[in-house]
Formats: sequence, C-alpha cells, structure tokens
Amino acid sequence: MKKLVKKIFLTKKFYFIPVAVCLLGLGGLFYYYFFTGLSTCTETQYLYIDDDDTADSVFAKLQPMASHHSMTALRTLLRHKDYDHHLHTGRFAVNPGDGVITMYRRLLRGHQSPIMLTIPESRTMPRLAAALARRLMVDSTAIVSALTDSALIAGLGYDPATLPALFVPNTYEVFWNISVEQLLSRMQREHDAFWNYERMQEAGVIGLTLNEVCTLASIIDEETANNAEKPMIARMYLNRLQKKMPLQADPTVKFALQQFELRRIYNDMLRTQSPYNTYVNVGLPPGPIKIASIKGIDAVLNPAHHDYLYMCAKEDFSGTHNFAATYKEHLQNAARYAKALNERGVK
Repeated sequence: MKKLVKKIFLTKKFYFIPVAVCLLGLGGLFYYYFFTGLSTCTETQYLYIDDDDTADSVFAKLQPMASHHSMTALRTLLRHKDYDHHLHTGRFAVNPGDGVITMYRRLLRGHQSPIMLTIPESRTMPRLAAALARRLMVDSTAIVSALTDSALIAGLGYDPATLPALFVPNTYEVFWNISVEQLLSRMQREHDAFWNYERMQEAGVIGLTLNEVCTLASIIDEETANNAEKPMIARMYLNRLQKKMPLQADPTVKFALQQFELRRIYNDMLRTQSPYNTYVNVGLPPGPIKIASIKGIDAVLNPAHHDYLYMCAKEDFSGTHNFAATYKEHLQNAARYAKALNERGVK
C-alpha cells in the first residue's frame, strides 16, 4: 500500500513540475507583453490624434515611441474594443514606464494631457488665427471663419472691430482639441475674471468703457515697448481726449494702411481715409489696433500725472519719447527726430 501511494505521488509530481513551469512561462510572457514599459523613450512624448485619424494611423504615430512587443499587445487590446469606433481626438502623454494597460485605458477613455496656450498680442485676427492654429488641432481657416462670424461674436458682446478686446494676452491651460467656440467661451470667462472690481472702478474714473481702455492701450503698445513709459503716454492721450483734440497717433495710420513695417510716416499718409486714422478723426478708433498687453491696459487705468499734449520719438532711437505741453516745443522735438532719421537714411 505504501509503495502504491508513493508511486501515485511521484507520478503527480512528475506532471505538476512541467505544468507549473508552463504556467510561470505564460505568466512571464503575459507580464512581458502587457505590463512592461510601453515607451522606449527616456522623456515623456506626446501622441496627437486628430479628426482624420484611424486606428491604423494612431498605431503608426505611436510605433516610433513604443517597443515592438508592447505595440503588438496594445493593438490586440484596442482592436478587441473596436477602437476605430471609439477613437478620441486629443494630445495623449506617453510617459516612460507607462505599461500597455495604462496606455490602453488612456486612449480608450480619452484621458488627454492639456497644453499651455499663449494668446499673443496679435495685430490682426488672421494673425491671431495663424498663431492659434500652430498650437491647436483646429485649422486657421476655421478660426478665421469663427472670428468673422457676426452672429457668433455678437453673442459674446462684440463686433468685428471690438473683438480684439475680448482677448487677454496670457498663458492658459487648454486641451489641444478644443473647438473655436469653446476657446472663445473660455476667453470670455478669462476676460471677465481679468476685469475685476478694481479695474472696473479704475476705468470708470477715467471715463472709458472696457473696450475703449483696450483700444487706447493697443495704441500705446504700438507706440513703445518701454513699459515704464506707457503711463506717461496714456496720460498724454487722455489729456488730448479730454480737450477733444485728435490723438494723431502714428500707429493708427500704419493700421489704416495695414503697413505695420513702416519706419517713417509721411504727410500724405496722414490723410488716409479710414475710421482708424486718428489724424483725420477725433476720438478713439472703432476698436483696438492689436490685442492690448496687460501692461498697456494697466497703464491706461493708472496713468501718470502731467499736462503734456504732444510727444515725439527721441532722436537717440532709444525707443522712448520727448514730451511737450506746447506745439512750439513739439515742433522743436520733431525737427531733431527728423534730422536724426535723415542722417541715418531712414525712409
């Protein structure tokens, strides 16, 4: 009897060992395919999936970032879930150490990573559209179409002339596949947050609407890149507005002509017929001539205190200005600047 029991035990042991080895091998193989790191990179990479992508094109984009065996496993899982019909657009992180299961869940559930989007101080809406299109999934044509859609922008409280006042040039966290409508809605929320109680009160003190503040700030931004001087220029223009004098701002002539590269404004240009030309029209233009900077806006809201009515670029080309309270003094400043331009051959 003892011999029989021993024989049975040895027989079972004989079969158990290879089965155990086989199971361990299968387990190791399963772990190797599904739980080892997917990415072959040492830094986080990003997978961009747009409207034109299919499962195959997504796999092709992911292939250079991933190991061969991990891609095999990921394809198997996603095809099992009919990924072609559950594909999410967006920007997806591929982190070092992420396994196949992690990436599978991320793609299937659409868990994308946001981008940091900077709104530039663009001079025109087409330029803004081009800048946004370089950072977002939506193309520039769709953005331009939205920015010129009267009904859409009217719903936000703007018209084509005042629309630049909607944008506060800052950096925002958004998803790469955000729609134009969603982006404009987000910009409206950011605009409302920027125009807090304090800024609203300051606008009331100087007697300008929010759009008018942005319009004046946009002119000041084009006059100088020197932030320290912007409150001085702001007060000069406010003085002229209060006296109902034309602003006579050269940047508005450049905008009217759509020739932003001009280095010198001649007399015939000053007669350009345009609602933006502040040499032929009294008061502010119909809207901003660019997306105004925060520094420019705050300069208008907190202007310096002086009685200057004129300014002219300094003859040392420092980017700053000579200010004057009288026209006679202004002519002297202008003559020095013109002489410096002539000596440099600037046309």
